[in-house]
Amino acid sequence: MTQDPPAAPLRIAILADDLIWATRLADGVRASGATPVPARTMDGLDLLLPDVDCVIVDLTARAYDGVAAIAVASAAGRPVLAVGQHDDQELRARARAAGADRVYAYRKLFEDGPATMRAWIAKESPG
Repeated sequence: MTQDPPAAPLRIAILADDLIWATRLADGVRASGATPVPARTMDGLDLLLPDVDCVIVDLTARAYDGVAAIAVASAAGRPVLAVGQHDDQELRARARAAGADRVYAYRKLFEDGPATMRAWIAKESPG
């Protein structure tokens, strides 16, 4: 009897132009057993979309429109997790309307990032 080879870890694009949050998000993805693939601009995300399984978008950015990025990733069939300010309910609602599966406050991912990401990744993993 042969065993199927273990599934490759999910590749998750992280669109964040803030170095601190890009690093925190990548660390959380790694701690969750997935592979982070960083992007800092919309063009960078566009290049990555064919080769990633999921996308994380930092909504508070200067180099891109986070809601537009969510719409593009969602239209490409990629599950999206977004992160933003807890008190910006309007932006978080727009992110959900654009196709984000989950929208978390920075504090949630800062305090409980790996466990929160692990739960999201488990939901998105095949099998």
